[in-house]
Amino acid sequence: MNIFAIIGFLFLVSVVVAGIITTITPKEYHLFADLPALFLVIGGTLAVGAITVQVNKVGVLFKVFFVGLAKGHRINYVRLIQEIMNCSEAYRKGETLPEIIKKTKDHFLKESLQLLDDNVIRSEDLFELLEIRAKSMFEHYNEGAMHFKSLGKFPPAFGLMGTVLGMIALLSNLGGADAMKSIGPAMGTCLVATFLGIVLANVVVLPMSESLAQSAKELYLKNKIIVIGVRLIAEKTNPMVVAENLNSYLLPKDRIDWKKAAGLGGK
Repeated sequence: MNIFAIIGFLFLVSVVVAGIITTITPKEYHLFADLPALFLVIGGTLAVGAITVQVNKVGVLFKVFFVGLAKGHRINYVRLIQEIMNCSEAYRKGETLPEIIKKTKDHFLKESLQLLDDNVIRSEDLFELLEIRAKSMFEHYNEGAMHFKSLGKFPPAFGLMGTVLGMIALLSNLGGADAMKSIGPAMGTCLVATFLGIVLANVVVLPMSESLAQSAKELYLKNKIIVIGVRLIAEKTNPMVVAENLNSYLLPKDRIDWKKAAGLGGK
């Protein structure tokens, strides 16, 4: 579970709720449950999403975000490199690739080893193919993030549209001795649409786009490490050399200590 992401999301929601509670006097919170404003902002944003992105893709991206929020999308690179080291050691000792594949957990690593075992593509062509697949997956996920980022500009626009429509209705009905007394409450109701648009964009849509973009980058790095790892496995490289090669793609604090992993101590 990605506990830090969940805490961050709940904190973000709490900030918005606290802002409403501390600024609205008297406590007329029902003003924010304005059905026309909700319909215009949410419905308009979904309609734009249907035009720019297929509706089913929007649903999939929402699912990816919330599953990532609940389960966590952080990749354990140390565990991944350890797994590749184990595969390399097993292959050097004569274990067959089908046996190694059965013990492999990562889907892309399993797929890459299966292609290596099939032996229908020349070695260099195989690794070029794997690099293309890794890049293609990154572009696919990153494209979804970019769609959400572009979608983030529409909720505030529809919120402003709702405010303008409300102001038109308000001004068109001005008249009489008591008209001035209703201007304040009516303008507050008009601005609810703008508020909802800002909240939808900055609490939901834009954080989703940033999260999806980060996930795409992490996935690409993971798959790139796997491509290099499979190349080293095919060459029956010593696991310690495998670890040092793959460590090159990580920051010093994220690198695996192959001495400890191999039970050699940290001396």
